[in-house]
Amino acid sequence: MVVSGPSGVGKSSVIESVIERTRSRFSVSATTRQMRVGEIDGEDYHFVAEARFEELVAAGDLLEWAEYGGNRYGTLRAEVLDFLDRGQHVILDIENDGAHQVKVAFPASVLVFIVPPSLGELERRLRSRGDTSEGDIAKRLAVVEEQIRDAESFYDHLVVNSQLDNAISRVVRILE
Repeated sequence: MVVSGPSGVGKSSVIESVIERTRSRFSVSATTRQMRVGEIDGEDYHFVAEARFEELVAAGDLLEWAEYGGNRYGTLRAEVLDFLDRGQHVILDIENDGAHQVKVAFPASVLVFIVPPSLGELERRLRSRGDTSEGDIAKRLAVVEEQIRDAESFYDHLVVNSQLDNAISRVVRILE
């Protein structure tokens, strides 16, 4: 299952709860960005050098990949296939471009897009986090409408996160 949505919509909260309730597995993305304080390699991300990322792309070892904010992110194919071979559900937290790539590679995959109740509420959530600059908030809000339009035409399910518990329950039902 792919879960996507704009920054600040509550994806991480939804995904964490869905994993707890369903015992699904989370696919840890590979990235070329620098590790932040408190992050753990292999748990938060698989941190790799740009050259290693290029090798993964060239070898076809990434199920999907995209560039975001000057860094590259991708899903390790072997990790996802290993979970699937064990009969486990796998949840990917990726952007729309990556979701398109996953759907091409695995047509039976389920794509869920988490939608904010309104753009005003999304802006409020981004501001309340306290870790996002005004410039980043403006950039993120500028792409939200395009992300939602893409999701409406491509994703299997759109889930409005106006109330977190309801959104979590809806995604659990979709997964099950």
